[in-house]
Amino acid sequence: MSILKSIQTPADLKRVSPEQFPILSQEIREQIISAVSAVGGHLASNLGVVELTVALHYLLDTPLDKIVWDTSNQSYAHKLLTGRREQFHTLRQYGGLSGFCKREESDYDTFNAGHAGTGVSAAFGMVEAREQLGQKNKVVCVVGDGAMTAGMTLEGLHHAGGLGKDFLVILNDNQMSISKNVGAISAYLSRTITGEFYGRVREETGQLLGKIPHIGPDIQKLARRAEELAKGAILPGLLFEELGFQYSGPIDGHNFEHLLPTIENVLKMKGPVLLHIITKKGLGYEPAMKNPVWFHACPPFVRETGAPAKKAARPSYTAIAMDALLKLAREDKRIVAITAAMCEGTGLTAFEKEFPDRLYDVGIAEQHAVTFAAGLATQGVKPVIAMYATFLQRAYDQVVHDVATQNLPVAFFIDRGGLVAEDGTTHHGAFDYAYLRHVPNMVVMAPKDENELQHMVKTCVQHDGPVSVRYPRGVSLGVKMDDAPQALPIGKGELLKDGTDVAIIAIGVSVWQAHQAAKRLSKEGVSTAVVNARFVKPLDQELITSVAKRVRYVVTVEEGCRMGGFGSAVLETLSEAGITGVTTKVLGLPDWYIEQGPQDLLRERYGLTAEGIYQSVKELIGSTLSMNDRFTDVAAAGHLPHGDEQGS
Repeated sequence: MSILKSIQTPADLKRVSPEQFPILSQEIREQIISAVSAVGGHLASNLGVVELTVALHYLLDTPLDKIVWDTSNQSYAHKLLTGRREQFHTLRQYGGLSGFCKREESDYDTFNAGHAGTGVSAAFGMVEAREQLGQKNKVVCVVGDGAMTAGMTLEGLHHAGGLGKDFLVILNDNQMSISKNVGAISAYLSRTITGEFYGRVREETGQLLGKIPHIGPDIQKLARRAEELAKGAILPGLLFEELGFQYSGPIDGHNFEHLLPTIENVLKMKGPVLLHIITKKGLGYEPAMKNPVWFHACPPFVRETGAPAKKAARPSYTAIAMDALLKLAREDKRIVAITAAMCEGTGLTAFEKEFPDRLYDVGIAEQHAVTFAAGLATQGVKPVIAMYATFLQRAYDQVVHDVATQNLPVAFFIDRGGLVAEDGTTHHGAFDYAYLRHVPNMVVMAPKDENELQHMVKTCVQHDGPVSVRYPRGVSLGVKMDDAPQALPIGKGELLKDGTDVAIIAIGVSVWQAHQAAKRLSKEGVSTAVVNARFVKPLDQELITSVAKRVRYVVTVEEGCRMGGFGSAVLETLSEAGITGVTTKVLGLPDWYIEQGPQDLLRERYGLTAEGIYQSVKELIGSTLSMNDRFTDVAAAGHLPHGDEQGS
């Protein structure tokens, strides 16, 4: 009989004998592998925390006690143990379970997260809320070693250690985040020894020295100073103890004989405690253990082999952008590339292989990445930052304050712009047009296809100022590629099709959809112009206003938020040009967080397909004609509203 099937809540888990936990863990891994092989998801990280998840829910009284999963892309076992097993097959699907923790989904999910480094701060907020409200529950934060490179994690530890409240942080150390961990903290954590022996010796030695008459306290002080010097050489817990945490570990995170008593003991300790556990990413599935980077966030795969279920017929936009960058880097030794723990995801592995000394992976430290690039740029280097749109949000102040105010030539290659499918709310690149276009000195562009993308890459590295190019997740269109990238004139759009009734002004991947809609409209007698804006900033005001002057309707299309985005920029341009008598409509993403789901389905839902654009234009024309017809009928009958009479 399945143990997992008998568990609907953690209360059921408490009735399971710990001797059966290894079997339960195997069942959980089986369920995770089965689901992720079918729908894709974060496999390696979830397989690595199964035993830890079981131990925590067994020892804690959740949801009264709180578990905060930093990033929360390792919460699959947590979901299986908290009443969502029967829905687990819907993981990351439209209308199904989120691939991350989601408070709207379950009382056991204490905090929504999709970005690394937020866990300690959020969990410590819950600690202080407990104190303010006079409650007695426990709060545990599970944070990966990769997130230790995030400055926000260290800020949270510093705050929590200084206030000294009961708080358990579990450092899940698997020597990896998404890409291989980098930097001094990663090397620091690799110096692992058993902290149990050290702690016992320290306590017993201190007690012994303190009992020596007259001189005991003085000797204790000297011993403490010597101990600090020794710890710095041998103990990975020094950093955390200096931050005010009692350090315990490291221990084997897959051995229940270690996990259960250790966690039980540290939960009884007073003040801030950090427990260091060692785990293996992908444990239980050989392909994931051999290639944890690919299986960090993988598409559906063949379970027997670990190979992708299907191979893309065309290269991705990411691959096109990085191939163009590599060509240009061979010609210009000043070009360097920067990533924040996303070397593989942003396609920079080939760049790293060819130019290892010109690739900087700064870890999960987006703010540092941007200001580091600014420093490089002041000295004549040409830094290119490759980063997902949703992660660049974290470095907004650095973009404004450190790059744009100095007009420094830093190029931002913004990957995963727009809808990114199954990762959902925290990963859709909905806001980059809006949050970049109002920054002075910033150039913001997006290509209609992969050929234009390679030209924009050239434009970026050649531009003498802050510049960004945004491209989507997914495979390219398959258009013919020019032999070599050529720089585009800044702020110049492209008239793809002329017309006299409607102008559809689009940006990025929406251009192709707009062009398809225009063809259909033209066949039905609606003369439709299509403008490929290319640039969100600076807009091609001359082209846009000239087209707008000869049509009755202007529709903008973008795969980004409508509020303050590309469409808003077009409307501002029309207003400044004094263009009247034209009816406008802005198509884009609404003012709420977009749910998870396949890109095509989401584009259909939000009217960003060719069909959706076509229907929006037809509705716009129909509603306007209907209003005009009613007005004409009233006027003909001699019943104009007050104030509208001729001559009034």
